[in-house]
Amino acid sequence: MLDWDNVRVFLELTRSQGLVDAAKKLGIDHSTVSRRMRKFEEQVGTQLFDRNYVGYQLTPEGHRLMEYAETMESTVYAATEELGEHNRLLSGQVRLGATEGFGAVVLAPHLAHFCGRNPHISVDLIAVPRFVSLSKREADVAISIERPQSGPYVVTKLSDYRLKLYATPAYLARHATISSVAELARHPIIGYVDDLVFSAELRYMDHVAPDSLRAFRSTSVLAQYHAARAGQALAILPCFVAQQSNELVPVLDDQIDLLRAFWMVSPSERRNIARVSALWNYLRVVIDLNHGYLMGEESTPRWLP
Repeated sequence: MLDWDNVRVFLELTRSQGLVDAAKKLGIDHSTVSRRMRKFEEQVGTQLFDRNYVGYQLTPEGHRLMEYAETMESTVYAATEELGEHNRLLSGQVRLGATEGFGAVVLAPHLAHFCGRNPHISVDLIAVPRFVSLSKREADVAISIERPQSGPYVVTKLSDYRLKLYATPAYLARHATISSVAELARHPIIGYVDDLVFSAELRYMDHVAPDSLRAFRSTSVLAQYHAARAGQALAILPCFVAQQSNELVPVLDDQIDLLRAFWMVSPSERRNIARVSALWNYLRVVIDLNHGYLMGEESTPRWLP
């Protein structure tokens, strides 16, 4: 029989930056973590980690055990919630992961309203330019620009959203009229850092203007937005980001019209916990209410009464 405490230490070590980091998160000494992992390897009868200058790297056997360990973790977590009162009460903490622009511009104001309606629920918003890992327990709910293809998740399409090419009127006044996509090759366009793009859904520059000048690039869509407002280059931006400012106007509005989607995802064992369910249902309602805003058809967000 596997000792759950050792499995828990094993999981934290695989998810942390190293031995010391795992020990801090577990609240024990790093030497204790090392000792327990050696005993754990003796218990399962195989080497789970390669120990080298990089740190603790999972062996093929360690990767196989990881799948079972995560299943054990999910079962223990679900049982704890089910046997307690936490899953039936509108109280406690919920972590929501989202892409940076959507999280900061759209979700944050609505989450403030949600917390006002549910004073006993606290929400942590993780708005980052990357995928939030549900398997590593980074969040209870994640909003992604890609639909998960597998895994023990509940998934729903939240909304489509539109992107367009933008520039300032001052930039357009200094240059000849842009009348076709081919002419974009003569203009600098702000975009993502190629080797750090976390999703193929963000590689729209390769299709819209592959030969354009790339004078400025950033992993942050909000940085791209603020750079575009400086009036030195164009940028492809979500409409819900660009319309925060009157300084940006669409360019080639009838020719460049990109459509992407947001997906809402939660681990199956977390989805029906009351506080998670309350946030899930609230987001479905408010995002549906703001479909026109996300599609660039309305310039201001809508609020629940």
